[in-house]
Amino acid sequence: MKFIVIVPDGMADEPMAELNHQTPLQAANTTNMDFMAKNGTQGLLCSIPKGMHPGSEIGNLSLLGYRPELNFTGRAPLEAASMGIDLKDDEVVFRCNLVTLDGTALKDYSAGHIPSFEAAQLIDALNETIPDKEVRFFAGKSYRHLMVMKVRNVKEFTSIKCWPPHDIMGKPFAKHLPQGKQAPMLLRLMEAAQRVLEEHSINRVRVDLGENPANSIWLWGQGTKPRLEPFQEKFNLRGAIISAVDLVNGIGKLAGLDVIHVPGATGYYDTDYRAKADYAIEALRDHDFVFIHVESPDEAGHNGDTAEKVRAIERIDQDIIGTILNHFSNHSDMRIIVMPDHPTPLRLRTHTANPVPFVIYGKGIASDGSIEYNEASAKESGTLFMSGEELMNHFTNKYL
Repeated sequence: MKFIVIVPDGMADEPMAELNHQTPLQAANTTNMDFMAKNGTQGLLCSIPKGMHPGSEIGNLSLLGYRPELNFTGRAPLEAASMGIDLKDDEVVFRCNLVTLDGTALKDYSAGHIPSFEAAQLIDALNETIPDKEVRFFAGKSYRHLMVMKVRNVKEFTSIKCWPPHDIMGKPFAKHLPQGKQAPMLLRLMEAAQRVLEEHSINRVRVDLGENPANSIWLWGQGTKPRLEPFQEKFNLRGAIISAVDLVNGIGKLAGLDVIHVPGATGYYDTDYRAKADYAIEALRDHDFVFIHVESPDEAGHNGDTAEKVRAIERIDQDIIGTILNHFSNHSDMRIIVMPDHPTPLRLRTHTANPVPFVIYGKGIASDGSIEYNEASAKESGTLFMSGEELMNHFTNKYL
């Protein structure tokens, strides 16, 4: 039996006047998702435990069948795991975005989705210039990087209140700067980084070209090294994970899943959708389970770009789901589920904790009479799972 999970990150949304009061999922041409709905079952999932921040780290942990309220130690540690950073017991790791500040406002949470090769030079400059020996910066992809600090009191640093930069885009940032006993140390680091970044030739060229400069770092999502029960022990399945996002790959690595890197997978609109499907099919030759994560709908949601969100959903439907369904059309021993990790409404340009729609198709799944897959149809089904662990147990037949 083969099990396939497809996660269009942030796909769920709200009805919009510009889409004739439809959601992007309803407005998109989703022939393959609708096929799954007609021949399978759908419902809603509470992917975000009550009281927890609706981030992708929480949502994807949940979708993989873990309990974030028990397993989550911070967003940045998950990305550190993906990057091969071995955290010590006296170290705290922070997510370190390269951002664009404009006066008193946070103009751009991604510094214009700065290319990785430019970002790497800026991170190198921070390591060379900032004198604190207890601080190290690690280059990731595009605007997503990490900072590791050796500290005396771990709890004082993990308890600092920090805000995700994508939640305050276009807003005054002063009241969203780190707060807590040790926050002044972070603020000094951010100020030191600004002096380095503003004078760097990379940013001077970006300004000359009319691009958003990476003129500051933004620290958030901190935590310590987490530990997860191996996925194979938890579900008796040998699995693999496909994502262009270090955060998601980090979860997979900690869970013991094989991380498969796909050429052309970017984590943005220009990602190679078809390649993700092809690599997933190849992975299923010697794996029982594959988890395919696609970031583009979430990026469109943060950017408030309706057309790109609809387009991303259609590309996922055609190039990923369609390719996989076509490959397995003559194989009855498979099961596939499609579900976002959280909503990212275009109106809000950030995540919410509302339940997300899922649809399951494949062996042992009877039709529930649905016609199409979307937020409204999933709600009308009356099916509700209160945790990702509960849904994953159902999907894999663990307790059936």
